[in-house]
Amino acid sequence: MSRTRTALLAALALVAGASGTALAAAPGDAGIAAVPCTVDYKVQNQWDTGFTAAVTVTNNTTAKSSWSLKWAYAGNQKVTSGWNAKISQSGTAVTAANESYNGTLATGGSVSFGFQGTYSGTNAVPATFTLDGVTCNVDGGTGPTDPPDPGGGTKVDNPYSGAKVYVNPEWSAKAAAEPGGSRISNQPTGVWLDRIAAINGVNGGMGLRAHLDKALEQKGSGELVVQLVIYNLPGRDCAALASNGELGATEIDKYKTQYIDPIAAILADPKYASLRIVNTIEIDSLPNLVTNVSPRATATANCDTMKANGNYIKGVGYALNKLGDAPNVYNYVDAGHHGWIGWDDNFSASVQTIKQAATAEGATVNDVQGFITNTANYSALKEQYFTINDSVGGKSVRESKWVDWNRYTDELSFAQAFRQEAVNQGFASGVGMLIDTSRNGWGGTARPTGPGATTDVDTYVNGGRIDRRIHVGNWCNQSGAGLGERPQASPAAGIDAYVWIKPPGESDGSSSAIANDEGKGFDRMCDPTYTGNPRNNNNMSGALPNAPLSGHWFSAQFQQLMQNAYPAL
Repeated sequence: MSRTRTALLAALALVAGASGTALAAAPGDAGIAAVPCTVDYKVQNQWDTGFTAAVTVTNNTTAKSSWSLKWAYAGNQKVTSGWNAKISQSGTAVTAANESYNGTLATGGSVSFGFQGTYSGTNAVPATFTLDGVTCNVDGGTGPTDPPDPGGGTKVDNPYSGAKVYVNPEWSAKAAAEPGGSRISNQPTGVWLDRIAAINGVNGGMGLRAHLDKALEQKGSGELVVQLVIYNLPGRDCAALASNGELGATEIDKYKTQYIDPIAAILADPKYASLRIVNTIEIDSLPNLVTNVSPRATATANCDTMKANGNYIKGVGYALNKLGDAPNVYNYVDAGHHGWIGWDDNFSASVQTIKQAATAEGATVNDVQGFITNTANYSALKEQYFTINDSVGGKSVRESKWVDWNRYTDELSFAQAFRQEAVNQGFASGVGMLIDTSRNGWGGTARPTGPGATTDVDTYVNGGRIDRRIHVGNWCNQSGAGLGERPQASPAAGIDAYVWIKPPGESDGSSSAIANDEGKGFDRMCDPTYTGNPRNNNNMSGALPNAPLSGHWFSAQFQQLMQNAYPAL
């Protein structure tokens, strides 16, 4: 387990005596000035006599062209070697100065370095750090002017338990403007940070701080969860062009410094310490490194590139590390869905890949609160009219064309099994699962009311299955879909919540090519005339026509989801 003390923002309401002047408050912080610097010191690995550590310094004052960070050890720790900084030690005092290539430290910018050391006895984390002679507060600081750690100490087991969940006013307004939309416009949905510009707001829309401020208004005196989607990896969605992102395959540094670091700085603001912030981490990323790489028939060149350069692993690890330490922040890593990961050769390998990311870039498995399945997908929560153990005419359900040797028939059984496999592979025993039920209700006239005929195994499965897609691999704006279970906490064993992370009514992708400046490509799986590819066994796409770009409002889809809702509205 890593041990860390994370520098948090603190009030500096210091008045300069007789002059009557005071430190300026940071914008929007109601008289609270940001501390001049923050430090994240983390022991990554430790053995009998040695350890390695990672340090990240964030500058909250004027830009610097060079920097020097100092601290003192309480014990007998000795630095033996370092990287990305010139590190020297005299007695217990340590100095880390910039290298020639990383001296520039912009306002709000961060720099990271690491080192190896020796120790005996205890290996306590330093209590105080100074950047160019100015004290950086760590976990509430050590001086009398510093307030206590605003995070409140430890994470709760399930952030959704006993809490309301934030209703995004922008989505709510769109939903309410639709005929009949007021029936669900008060439901909580995810806030998608799908590009750098979204942090501050796009086209006059709400940015992250605006959402968190609104969440404080909604919170009242109880607990409130805010659901964020961290979704901007380099080479994003390597197998689905509709949701390609703005960052190229090699732009990992830009992802870290211009995307994750600013989000982390906002989430660390003590103003928001009373909120429970749940992050869905990079949907449709890590499972691609298992299923859509060579030599598989489903491989794409883009996914091969992302596996080779390691930037999915590095990006997710960095996000988990930077976002996971605050006591009020909870990270759930995307785990695909049963129709993607449920096969024997995908299941355990996907957990292994997620663990690789969860132990990269300074992250540990303790930075992972849980996993989320079915995000932006349509897989039925529970197939009630057949099970994986059924047989018809001497043939197992697994042999049917629909199940196709998958080990699971629905999301609930898959999510519960995935959680157990994660625990088996070293994640915490209390790790939880989220299931996105925003579009997997499959109600309406097409919903079966009993098992299929036992003529043969395919007739049996197709006649009784809740999920009415043409193929389980179809994912784009599916025809016939409906709203699923409403968001709720602790609905089943091992499940922290059913959630609507994908806001109903937001398109998965355009049904034809549309020029745009959002980095989004055209994926034929969103074209209703497309006859498929190996990822959906060359079936029709099942997509709705006349769809706009991914993330844009799709009124026809929203109306269909309400019409086919199950439970019905």
